[in-house]
Amino acid sequence: MSTHNANTAAGQTGITGVLLAGGQGSRMGGVDKGLVELAGQPMAAHVLARLAPQVDEIIINANQNPDAWAAFGYPVFGDDIPGYAGPLAGLHAALARASHPLVATAPCDSPFLPADLVGRLHAALLAADAQLAVAKTFDQAHPVFCLCRRDLADHLLAFLQGGGRKIDRWYGTLAVVEVAFDDEEAAFRNINTRDELAAATAELPRARTERGR
Repeated sequence: MSTHNANTAAGQTGITGVLLAGGQGSRMGGVDKGLVELAGQPMAAHVLARLAPQVDEIIINANQNPDAWAAFGYPVFGDDIPGYAGPLAGLHAALARASHPLVATAPCDSPFLPADLVGRLHAALLAADAQLAVAKTFDQAHPVFCLCRRDLADHLLAFLQGGGRKIDRWYGTLAVVEVAFDDEEAAFRNINTRDELAAATAELPRARTERGR
């Protein structure tokens, strides 16, 4: 049981984890990025292996290949807003389906995400009494790594129906706390191209060895 799961058992707020896999993968040649093989497994499998122990349930937002995504063993759903409207559409669909009051997101193309991501976001969200906590390394915010309150679903839907698509613009309407992960900057790398995939494949065995120390 993870640290967060243990806290939940003690009566703290539960968290739904969402794998965001609803994009078109245009820079990867139009393939479903999370299903691309990395070190012998789909890239998303590496993300899920890191995210699942940090949350109380996992759900997957994917707009293509539903059977392949269902094979991971978690509920799969597409965007409710048509036209590949971006990660905010995936977040909205997740907020509408989450079983728990808090929702944590991670993209399917970031296989090195921090093992303490959700715990640190959760602590900051509660301390600041914020609506949303977002990861940041130095001057770079990572908006697809966030923890937010499920009750923002209607607010986000109104933003999307009004034509809003940019995450930072929506965040600007909320009480947001930024959470520094300067000590784990490399963990937020995402893989968009075949060259980046090759580099990650070469580094993944080393990353596993370092985690085992």
